[in-house]
Amino acid sequence: MTGSENFTHQPFWWTDARFQPDNYVQSDLPPQKADVVIIGAGYTGLSAALTLARAGRSVVVLEAERPGWGCSARNGGLLGPSFHKLGLKGLEHAYGKEKARAIMLESLDCMRSLISFVEKEEIDCEVVMRGRFRGAVRPTHYDNLARQVEIMQRDLGLNAHMVPKSEQHDEIGSDLYHGGAVYEDDGTLQPALLLQGLLRKVTEAGARIYGGQAVQDISGSEGKLTVSTKNHSLIVRDIIVATNGYTPKNLQWFRRRLIPIRSAVTATEELPPEKILELSPKSRGHGDTHRLVFYYRPSADGKRMIFGGRAKDLKDNPQEYVTYLRNAMRRIYPQLQSVRIEYAWSGVVAYTFDHTPHVGKVDGVHYAMGYCGSGVGRAVYFGRKTALKVLGDPEGRTELDDLPFEGRPLYTGSPWFMPFMIRWHAFADRMGW
Repeated sequence: MTGSENFTHQPFWWTDARFQPDNYVQSDLPPQKADVVIIGAGYTGLSAALTLARAGRSVVVLEAERPGWGCSARNGGLLGPSFHKLGLKGLEHAYGKEKARAIMLESLDCMRSLISFVEKEEIDCEVVMRGRFRGAVRPTHYDNLARQVEIMQRDLGLNAHMVPKSEQHDEIGSDLYHGGAVYEDDGTLQPALLLQGLLRKVTEAGARIYGGQAVQDISGSEGKLTVSTKNHSLIVRDIIVATNGYTPKNLQWFRRRLIPIRSAVTATEELPPEKILELSPKSRGHGDTHRLVFYYRPSADGKRMIFGGRAKDLKDNPQEYVTYLRNAMRRIYPQLQSVRIEYAWSGVVAYTFDHTPHVGKVDGVHYAMGYCGSGVGRAVYFGRKTALKVLGDPEGRTELDDLPFEGRPLYTGSPWFMPFMIRWHAFADRMGW
């Protein structure tokens, strides 16, 4: 196959007939007043809206596009504890041993909370909890993984174990890796159906969702704020900004603290069941120790492989990332040499300068964002926590509350440097550094 092959340029998840986000969008203009306005109709914003609406608040959700336009309905659907990018030792160096352990334990709470939420609310989003295999790209990576697993087993009670190279075919139909780690409590889900379930619950609770309402400005003081869109304004008591990688330039305080990075995903054509089992014998999620991590998994129906990773451009350039991801897929799975990519799409995640999500309040405005590429496990949890803060409920406390949310001098939110950094990491991966 060549880079010119035909594929559908939209998320595979959107092909599910059950995903109809426009059904939950109001057709009229937003009201002039509300208790709370939430900016962004992804996992974070909808989770916050649900908590607030059930507490009796009048809630308006404003979305620049349509619900789930961002990564909430574009991600690869891998669910894990979303451990901090610095790891336990890095966190200990930054914040001390006690705080580091508390942050990591809350990461486990995020995932458990989401699974409990989906079960309690009876949201059918194809959750499959069969664990994740993380392959060691180099022999030295295996030793590093083993040390990490040992520490997290001891200090966090993580349910994980190592798999030597001699046994890795029990986990993956690839010879690329030098063994790896299995995280037994990880899983996968259908991202768009999780969003659809949240939309249904939010509207049933009485919150109102508006698409095509990009926020232009926030003004006023705490307790009496004004939210302005192009043709409308609302007076509200509280605001939650939940825009993550899609934070607009006019929300400059937040924009200067976020690094948008494009992530791309592909889905293969349908494959025979025996081929899927050859690739992923236990139908787990998969990842590896590349600097530019690849993540992949079978679809819940066992018919396709979903394969994702970082895009090299800031813009949505499907021909570029399809070629890049297809080549990476073939390195991992040479047996997929002639398999066609049928769907390809991308979205923008938000990193922060300290590699940490941030939850807090500035000038009377609440926010939760900066999930660093691990929003599936984090967003619903921190959306609910932020709503509880608005309600003045002490249960809204998180281990991230007292962490400073800092930007960098001269940085305005346009990461011109990222394509160079990504290409450097890709080169380092090829060189084995």
